[in-house]
Amino acid sequence: MARRYDSRTTIFSPEGRLYQVEYAMEAISHAGTVIGVLSQDGIVLAAERQATSKLLEQNIGSEKIYEMNDNVVAGVAGLTADANILINQSRVIAQRYLLRYDSQIPVEQLVRRLCDLKQGYTQFGGLRPFGVSFLCAGWDSSYGFQLYQSDPAGNYSSWKAACIGENSGNAQSILKQEYKDEEKDNAAAPDSKTAGTNMTMDDALKLTCLVLSKTIDTAKLTSEKLEFATLTLKNGKPNIRIYSSDEIDEVLNKYESVIKPSDNSN
Repeated sequence: MARRYDSRTTIFSPEGRLYQVEYAMEAISHAGTVIGVLSQDGIVLAAERQATSKLLEQNIGSEKIYEMNDNVVAGVAGLTADANILINQSRVIAQRYLLRYDSQIPVEQLVRRLCDLKQGYTQFGGLRPFGVSFLCAGWDSSYGFQLYQSDPAGNYSSWKAACIGENSGNAQSILKQEYKDEEKDNAAAPDSKTAGTNMTMDDALKLTCLVLSKTIDTAKLTSEKLEFATLTLKNGKPNIRIYSSDEIDEVLNKYESVIKPSDNSN
């Protein structure tokens, strides 16, 4: 039945579905896992790197985590070519805002502008939706640390912890069970602008490693298969740190206690 209605982005099926958008969602569900965890003093992003040939030159930078602006970093799940187009567009948007107002663009405004572009590709003939989802981690002076998830339809939402890509359902269940918030413990830092969480950066890294060990289909987590990035404040300004291979191995060794049970299962 879908063949009658999926030839154009603008054609709705009798059930009110846009099949082209659903196909884009399906592409994302087979992509590598990307996890974001919000804490009081920063945000952790981690992504599963796709398996590549040993002959491929590895000094080409990150393939799943990108710096969108000085105050925003994003993890992507889906088609890398589509992600590159949107990342470049987001950088142009951020630089235009900086040129006009002499300040960094608010995080939600950048995400909304990016989602407006994605939504536009779902309503015109001759176009197809972008087959990529984003987890955007950012900081601004108004709302502090923020984590947003967006999809190919142009929807976006704010999260304390989120996962996109393969096995995102299982990862989301673990995050829901293990994430610490103010409802369980009211000892959050009173001067923190990140309301609703008692997670420290150490807790966020530990939880990220736990979720990765439970959701990624591999015998052992290594730096060859993962990418890590953190967004923190340094001297009152956002500081984005994309981890090197050695730094990722240090993180995995530090939290080996939560990773090892998964490795020895079955």
